[in-house]
Amino acid sequence: MNMKMKMKLNDWMVPFGYVLALVVGGLCFGQTNAPGERPVRAIDARVLTGIALDMDRQTENEAGVTRISDVIYGRKFGMVLTMDVLRPKQPNKAAVVWAVSGGFKSDHGDMAGPGFVKYMSAFLDRGYTVFAVVHGSNPKFDLREVSADMHRAVRFIRYHASDFGIEAQRIGISGASAGGVISLWLGTQGRAGDPAAKDPIDRESSQVQAVACFYPGVDWVHWEEDGSNCLARTRKLGLIDGFRFRDFDPVKQEYVEETDPKRINDILAEYSPINHVSAKSAPTFIIHGDKDVIVRVEQARMMVAKLKEVSVAAQLVIKEGGGHGWPGQDQDLKLFADWYDRHLRR
Repeated sequence: MNMKMKMKLNDWMVPFGYVLALVVGGLCFGQTNAPGERPVRAIDARVLTGIALDMDRQTENEAGVTRISDVIYGRKFGMVLTMDVLRPKQPNKAAVVWAVSGGFKSDHGDMAGPGFVKYMSAFLDRGYTVFAVVHGSNPKFDLREVSADMHRAVRFIRYHASDFGIEAQRIGISGASAGGVISLWLGTQGRAGDPAAKDPIDRESSQVQAVACFYPGVDWVHWEEDGSNCLARTRKLGLIDGFRFRDFDPVKQEYVEETDPKRINDILAEYSPINHVSAKSAPTFIIHGDKDVIVRVEQARMMVAKLKEVSVAAQLVIKEGGGHGWPGQDQDLKLFADWYDRHLRR
């Protein structure tokens, strides 16, 4: 790292303190469960969390975008949950969370290298700090655990807002496909923090102020044209493990897969964004291809219509001839940035 880069980074890094890299990297309090108690499969709020800053992995591109890799936002099952932070040359003090997810599979490889920074340029060029969040991935973790991770990530960002140089009430979230579903979860189900939580991060709200996403599913229960749920489609796509719900049986002392169709549908309904639309939902912008054979465009139409029913700002752009992705999709991120300019401004 050259001296010029160090000087630029120091302007941002001093609030964190270099000590955090050592403390957070080495400390983690364990947890034991009482007999019969369900082991924790979400993020343990009692675990010491913080920011792990690897000084050797900070990079700056030609446009002056500073990238900090592997910032720890939580821990579970002996593993860490991380995000990369992309800070523009001239921050506008607002943030965009990018949900790194496709089929609820989340991989650091999907945001590796300069290509991802270029993909995010529509946000970075406008001054948005981007938080690229990796969650516990399918097939190991189901969508309930993905949701818990993402709520945690937003709380973490809000708790450290001043450290990151953003304002806590100017956070948007974006993603594509499963990342779009995640965006709608946070847009409709952002939750107040728990004031009694031991971990100060969990005292923060996970609510976002705006959503902009590509081709999200919104109703897992009524997925197909015939009204059936999403399970047959996810099995065909090889994504069924994200929808295999395993709960801890205190008698057997092991995780047991849920097989009751009603209980499964109840879970699917709980994690369907359309069922949580309210007047408090975040302003939402969706782009969806009219030839999408994986997620029907009707899903997006239903979501936008329901948001408008409760007077929430919502807009749907139909991409003619577009499927589940299309060439030049990165250029459409400029429309997302326009949406954020409107709804995340001071």
